[in-house]
Amino acid sequence: METQTRKADHLRICLDENVQCRQITNGLERYRFTHCCLPEIDRDDINLTTTFLGKSLGAPLLISSMTGGTELAKTINSRLAAVAQQYRLAMGVGSQRVAVENPSVATTFSVRAIAPDIPLFANLGAVQLNYHYGLDECRRVVDTLEADALILHLNPLQECVQTSGDTNFRGLLSQIASLCAALPVPVIAKEVGNGISATSAKKLLETGVAAIDVAGAGGTSWSLVESERATDARQRRLGRTFADWGLPTAECVTAVRAIAPQIPLIASGGLRDGLEAAKAIALGADLAGMAFPFLQAANDSEAALYELVEILVAELTTAMFCTGCKRLEDLRSPGVLQKI
Repeated sequence: METQTRKADHLRICLDENVQCRQITNGLERYRFTHCCLPEIDRDDINLTTTFLGKSLGAPLLISSMTGGTELAKTINSRLAAVAQQYRLAMGVGSQRVAVENPSVATTFSVRAIAPDIPLFANLGAVQLNYHYGLDECRRVVDTLEADALILHLNPLQECVQTSGDTNFRGLLSQIASLCAALPVPVIAKEVGNGISATSAKKLLETGVAAIDVAGAGGTSWSLVESERATDARQRRLGRTFADWGLPTAECVTAVRAIAPQIPLIASGGLRDGLEAAKAIALGADLAGMAFPFLQAANDSEAALYELVEILVAELTTAMFCTGCKRLEDLRSPGVLQKI
């Protein structure tokens, strides 16, 4: 019940309070596309389709992991799955720890019937491998969701700020390696808004993770979220002190791509529109992940979600058209994106 209450708090705080990073940005504002006044292509011929972990997508967008475990979360996940199916987008669910502890809430995550064709990612905190979780629990959340991959999220700062958080991260690399070797689906390593450096990415890749979601700083601050939930003055102050801690998303993408040219790479962390998604892809990401914009729209209505995806696709397509890029990989051509 404690975990379930925390999930409800997280939703309420993210929707109702200002818990966005206030000083640090995602770093994408430091880049500008080179405008092409003669693109020499028909806008209708622009192709946004791509593949990720062997699965086909209609656009390079990921509905990032958000929620589960409550009735509101069930509604939100159902709406997200419907729009993901319609536009063939990838989708991750929130941490399924609550469903392991209380199987009766597993249905708040179960969206495969709504979205039979999309890449769907299960989710657990990596630190739980040090708290009596193992292969069985990981297989359970994957099987329950009928997921195509498992996200292991890394959240040391959040656990430090969270009242009674799980802070024993000792020996996790070897545990992750064992899991990667035994789990029948790929493992995606993901931060929660503080970023993955090149050094950390190299260590994770050596364990056998199949993809990385850098989830950099610049968007929702989970330090601030946990500060809002804190029951004592020390934890509240701790969360505020570290509100803008982390590595900007743009820096993470370029650094990880430089040391791992072929690894499937997701850019998330403060992305808010299709232009930023285009910049992230130009920097080397395969997918652009967003959470907060989708959460706001899903909380409003399913219609608001469809409207959001339409504008994201239009923004991404416009960025490609005005740079003369017919395919996503063309965005990475020399001279298309400049650092300013």
